[in-house]
Amino acid sequence: MLPIRAEAVSYAVGGAAILDDVSLVIEHGAPMLILGPNGAGKSVLLRLLHGLLRPGAGRVTPEVPIRGAMVFQRPVLLRRSALANLRYPLALAGVPGPERARRAEAALVEVGLSALAGRPARRLSGGEQQRLALARAAALEPEVLFLDEPCASLDPAATRAVEEIIRRVAARGTKIVMTTHDLGQARRLAGEVVFLHRGRVVECAPAEHFFAGPASAEGAAFLQGDLLW
Repeated sequence: MLPIRAEAVSYAVGGAAILDDVSLVIEHGAPMLILGPNGAGKSVLLRLLHGLLRPGAGRVTPEVPIRGAMVFQRPVLLRRSALANLRYPLALAGVPGPERARRAEAALVEVGLSALAGRPARRLSGGEQQRLALARAAALEPEVLFLDEPCASLDPAATRAVEEIIRRVAARGTKIVMTTHDLGQARRLAGEVVFLHRGRVVECAPAEHFFAGPASAEGAAFLQGDLLW
């Protein structure tokens, strides 16, 4: 149900501001990467956009549940087999049995885990678990896929595999909204960049414009590797 609009959104915890007067629009198109230093508010913004949190001020529309899915930095997996981790959420979504089986098996093939279908999900490696989490989310055929630092704990080979899955999902028309502090990854994946600093949107621009010449001093400092506080 795109577009998703955040209008003057603020969020605080225990009186400490996490986000302050954030406005942006998520529309169909290339992946949106939310960049910023640690503590900028990236993960909180992602949860607000997905509807997992409610803003303290402002609003996120549409207010009805969107057809979205989310993958966290540390995958949340059931104490079941890899295949069962795919079938269960499809059942909750009301997908009929034959279609449920087809989607689950196809998703495992797509992420290279079909040979591990019967293995307990929690016995998979970190990279395999993240690929399974992506497969589970993509099998729901969401309009928007929210990804919170999905490669933060992965080695280069696992990161490459996850990024390739993200590209394939995006190529099917799913909108990707993803947080990262990895500039290399942002350059590889982003079509649009939202740059956060101290809980505020400092820049929102096409990726090629941001990386060629950011409009803000904070963005320029971030690209140069300077410490921001």
